[in-house]
Amino acid sequence: MIRGMEERCVLNNGVEMPCLGLGLAKIKKTEQIDDIVRNALTTGYRSLDTAEIYGNEMLVGQAVKRYGIPRRELFITTKLWNKNATYDRTIAACELSLQRLGMDYIDLYLIHWPIKGQYQEVWEAFIELQKQGKVRAIGVCSFQIHHLQELLSASNIIPAINQVEFHPLLTQEPLLAFCKKHHIQVEAWSPLMQGNFRFIPKLSEIALLYGKSVPQIILRWNLQKGVITIPKSTRSEHLTENTDIFDFHLSQEHMLAIDALNLNQRFGEDPDQFRFRD
Repeated sequence: MIRGMEERCVLNNGVEMPCLGLGLAKIKKTEQIDDIVRNALTTGYRSLDTAEIYGNEMLVGQAVKRYGIPRRELFITTKLWNKNATYDRTIAACELSLQRLGMDYIDLYLIHWPIKGQYQEVWEAFIELQKQGKVRAIGVCSFQIHHLQELLSASNIIPAINQVEFHPLLTQEPLLAFCKKHHIQVEAWSPLMQGNFRFIPKLSEIALLYGKSVPQIILRWNLQKGVITIPKSTRSEHLTENTDIFDFHLSQEHMLAIDALNLNQRFGEDPDQFRFRD
């Protein structure tokens, strides 16, 4: 395993999660999933992030079994989709995700989007699933401060994770501070801005100083911000490149320079504007 890939974050319920993982959004071809998972596991990845709506849970589960990494060494995340956002449907959807993955438990189960008026009911189902041992940790995606406040006012079980869009153009500092105060671990989706890092000269300038690529600088910045990161990659050379971030440390000057790039710019959906499709 590549040095540093064993780094873990301890979630608020004591579960340990790798600080660097692999996002598998919308990859549905059997051969592609097989190649990606094989290359990822060989490289040292142990955290894989999928979702019901991605349509690849079964392929991910089959690929994992094919390459023989013991289940206890893996950290598998999946997510509940919007159409199942009731108590009973959540329980049933989790069971179906387990069947598709071919696993006895999910390491992290997330509410995919904060559907107004429904996520409190879903959260109660998540708590029950955790009690049953079907999931080890429960969390949310794309929750803003007001969503979290509503959830925390209705339940004394705090989300272990809030997976949000997070990158140098969307630093979400107030949300990070809120999550830190309440012991909610932030995890970044789309940390590489869907490739739009190429248009930010300051990142290229910093990367040149460290002899690293811009994606490596961004992912290192994520980790030093205390944020778990799960970049998506379909190419083996990028899978390897993304792991080479544990042998250097960004200076405070360069951390602040990257922070200053924030424009509150999203490349994904705004959780307060997203039209929750089935």
